[in-house]
Amino acid sequence: MTKSGAGGREGGRSLKERVKTARKRSLSSTLWLERQLNDPYVAQAKRDGYRSRAAYKLLEMDERYKLFAPGKHIVDLGAAPGGWSQIAATRVKSAEGKGKVVGIDLLDMEPIAGVEFTVMDFNEETAPERIKAMLGGGADGVMSDMAANATGHKQTDHLKIVALAELAVDFARDVLAPGGFFVAKVLQGGTEGQLLAALKRDFAQVRHVKPAASRADSAELYVLATGFRGG
Repeated sequence: MTKSGAGGREGGRSLKERVKTARKRSLSSTLWLERQLNDPYVAQAKRDGYRSRAAYKLLEMDERYKLFAPGKHIVDLGAAPGGWSQIAATRVKSAEGKGKVVGIDLLDMEPIAGVEFTVMDFNEETAPERIKAMLGGGADGVMSDMAANATGHKQTDHLKIVALAELAVDFARDVLAPGGFFVAKVLQGGTEGQLLAALKRDFAQVRHVKPAASRADSAELYVLATGFRGG
C-alpha cells in the first residue's frame, strides 16, 4: 500500500471525501459510508480487482505464515462476496487445475475462476461429507471471515462471534486433513475458554493475528491455528 504525500493533499485539494447526510440516511450509515469512501484498502481493492478489502488481510496472513501453496485444497466459509476465495484460488492455482477452492455461503455469489461455490449451511449434518466430496478428500485449510450481526453491545457481540467461530471449528475438525490450518475472525477479548482450549488440543500452534488491513479502531482479530493433529 502506498500513501499520499503532502498531508493527504494533491494539487491543493484534499483527497478526503465527505458524505452529505441525506434525510433518509441515519448518522451511523453516513459515517460508515464516509469511512468506506476514505478507506485506502477499499480503493486499492477496486484497483486490484478484489471483491472486498478483506482480501488484503488474508494476503498478509499468507505472506507471514505461508498458508497456501499450489495444489492445496481450501474451504471458505461465508465466502460471499468472494475476496478470500479470490486470494485462495490465486495462491493454490486452482484455475490452473493444481488445487481446489470450495466456497460456502447462505447467499449466492458471483462466479470466481477456480472456485467451486455452493449455497449451503455449513452446520447441516451432511455438510462435511458433501464438502469433502467436492474437494475429493480432506481440506488443507478452512477459513472463515464470517461475523455475526453486531448489536453494539460489546459482551453480546463477543459471545455471538465466538459461538460462530466454535461452529466453524467443529466443521473444520470434520473436514481437515492432518497438518491443515484453520483461520477465523473473532473479537479482541472474545477468544477465551472453550474455543482456545479446542484449538490448542487439536492444532500444534495457535496465534492471534491483527492484519494491517484491519481497521485500527476495530476490535477485529483473527485466530490462526496451524498443524491440525487429526482426529
